[in-house]
Amino acid sequence: MGLSKLVNQYKADLFAEIPKIKSLMFDSLSIFNDGDGTAFDDAQGQAAIDSLELIRTLFRDLDKSLRIEILDKLDVLVTGLKSKYSVFRYSSAKCFATVASIVPTVGFQTLVSQILPMLGNAFELKERQGSIECIYHLCNVMGADILPYVVFLIVPVLGRMSDSNNDVRVLSTTTFAQIIKLVPLEAGIPDPVDMPKELLEGRDKERDFIQQMMDPTKIKPFQLPVSIKATLRKYQQEGVNWLAFLNKYHLHGILCDDMGLGKTLQTICIVSSDHHIRAEEFAKTGSIESRKLPSLIICPPSLTGHWEQELDQYAPFLKVLVYAGSPSVRSGLRSQLNQVDVVVTSYDVVRNDLQYVSAHDYNYCVLDEGHIIKNANTKLTKAVKKVNAEHRLILSGTPIQNNVLELWSLFDFLMPGFLGTEKQFHEKFAKPIALSRTNKGDKEQEAGALALESLHKQVLPFMLRRLKEDVLSDLPPKIMQDYYCELSNLQKQLYRDFINKQRSVVANDLKGSAKDQKVHVFQVLQYMRKLCNHPSLVLKPGHPQYQEAMQVLSQSKMKLNDIQHSPKLMALKNLLLECGIGVTQSGSSSSASGAENVIAQHRALIFCQMKDMLDIVENDLLKKNMPSVTYMRMDGSTEPRSRQDVVRKFNNDPSIDVLLLTTKVGGLGLNLTGADTVIFVEHDWNPMNDLQAMDRAHRLGQKKNVNVYRLITKDTLEEKIMGLQKFKMNIASTIINQQNAGLASMDTNQLLDLFDSDEKLADTDKDTNGGEEGDGVKNRFCCQ
Repeated sequence: MGLSKLVNQYKADLFAEIPKIKSLMFDSLSIFNDGDGTAFDDAQGQAAIDSLELIRTLFRDLDKSLRIEILDKLDVLVTGLKSKYSVFRYSSAKCFATVASIVPTVGFQTLVSQILPMLGNAFELKERQGSIECIYHLCNVMGADILPYVVFLIVPVLGRMSDSNNDVRVLSTTTFAQIIKLVPLEAGIPDPVDMPKELLEGRDKERDFIQQMMDPTKIKPFQLPVSIKATLRKYQQEGVNWLAFLNKYHLHGILCDDMGLGKTLQTICIVSSDHHIRAEEFAKTGSIESRKLPSLIICPPSLTGHWEQELDQYAPFLKVLVYAGSPSVRSGLRSQLNQVDVVVTSYDVVRNDLQYVSAHDYNYCVLDEGHIIKNANTKLTKAVKKVNAEHRLILSGTPIQNNVLELWSLFDFLMPGFLGTEKQFHEKFAKPIALSRTNKGDKEQEAGALALESLHKQVLPFMLRRLKEDVLSDLPPKIMQDYYCELSNLQKQLYRDFINKQRSVVANDLKGSAKDQKVHVFQVLQYMRKLCNHPSLVLKPGHPQYQEAMQVLSQSKMKLNDIQHSPKLMALKNLLLECGIGVTQSGSSSSASGAENVIAQHRALIFCQMKDMLDIVENDLLKKNMPSVTYMRMDGSTEPRSRQDVVRKFNNDPSIDVLLLTTKVGGLGLNLTGADTVIFVEHDWNPMNDLQAMDRAHRLGQKKNVNVYRLITKDTLEEKIMGLQKFKMNIASTIINQQNAGLASMDTNQLLDLFDSDEKLADTDKDTNGGEEGDGVKNRFCCQ
């Protein structure tokens, strides 16, 4: 206060009347003349820090004629930012931030020409630390006044959000979080009258980048450098453009397209493209930055087979490793982790094998169904966040809607520090938003709205979500997708034993020509189909392996009817949750006790061939694991005259989530447009029957696009059935009217082919469902 009075009293004559003040300001800064200020003792060092603090304190009140002497010495502050001593970097950063905030025309010229280039110096950590600290303090001091200049900071700052140094990375993400919210306002701000010409000229390029970041439709098209075996829809190409944009600027994001829009395909496009680009760059330069790195796909256990199938279908040139199975199987795969292009694994495996998974660097780390890490305090979430990757991507068809705190955990994986600490995020966003929902007062309502708007502005550039109704106007409204599942350990063992014993029996049966010999074959195939659905359908007390299997289940404290033994049921549960069915108001799955159910956006038809399997879906999945799901059921036991009542009630009551049906009963003549999702747990030999069934929802009166999912167990009879379905669909002259007529019309070779198990299934005990719960169980019925 005393110094301030002196400054205001003497104005332009201050330095002449009180030369001691000028001496205190400038003399001690001479220690920076040797470059980084090393030739000094403690007293001189403290004096230099005091000088910087004195300049910072008095600069705002100094007469403009005296400010010039300080502005002429900005190079000294830049030298201080490069010092090897953190205290000098800190003091210089705070001093420069104050000076630049008061005289931005001069300050930002120095910032752009001298300080921002330091931020990109990959070989000098101290320069990166000093420059980002300077920018951080400048943003704090100026607040919204930095708006006209914010375009110059965006690209350099986000370029350091992936820095190898934690301090630089955290300050960069924190700074970026502050300035990104101002970006939408930047274009509407008039230029400061005294903005230098050099700054104006460089701004258009930066604005072009910002426009692309804020509006994905403005992003420049990305030409795929690899041959993907698929034709991308317009919105899918735009999604790939967005992913390529994030890749180019080392940004990370969440692709949260509505289910069925091809998040997997878009991801495969960018991962395979970047793999190719890196290989080309490395061939040219040999740079360590472009060395070969595998990409890591982390997904729920039931989806590992699905990812493997999709990668093989769309990008067969990529070498893929499914890192899953029992501990002994995984130990044999560890040497291959950095030898392949893509590693597919599950969340549980990452948690249990973190020391091996995190020992390698990855190009992409993709979290499928990424909302799994919404709870930041679980061991699983903490493990996933320790994976080191150049690019991070989350896929989720269910963006955060209920508890915004979940969003913090997702961004803590993508860009640690971007949304502050968990405590800061709670105070700044989660708390006011929650209060506005429970409190109707004007003050709370306004605070909640402002917090939500601020949060949206901050995360908007890093989330891409398209809804089916917005992007599918030019497409057929029915989208069919195959959803691949791996067999559980118990299923694998039973399946392997059975086909090894029965193949020779079937071959003998087929030597004769009598039609009744095929009856046995049909029974055998029915057994295999049941086994693909759930082992409890075949593992009855009279089964030769019943006692052995039950003993192992007892040791593992598991029951035969647990849904873990049927990855189809696990996949069905995932699909229902992705549709919003069984998701409660708290955002948890319906198995949480005391949770209040919400009306789902989507409603589903679930088709099974067998009534027994429908029983399992109803009793073991819905009643036990998803009790909040409301459902109706219609099968052969439903009185024909009351079936239309069931249909009418389902169509007219949106609170009923699911209708369970057998294909035979629900497949013909009914109008079920109340549903927009169709899930086939089992499949008919005759593809026409399945097509008829799915068209119960896909018909006149349907207002939404219809998604059809077919659950298929990989490397089994079922996959071969689907192959036959596709084959038959291509033969226009072959129309099979009777159910199972396809079996009767097959020749011997076709029938025997159904008994060929996949090589991996026959020769290994690999559990690709990512389960390690069977560790220590030596019996061949090792359970997940």
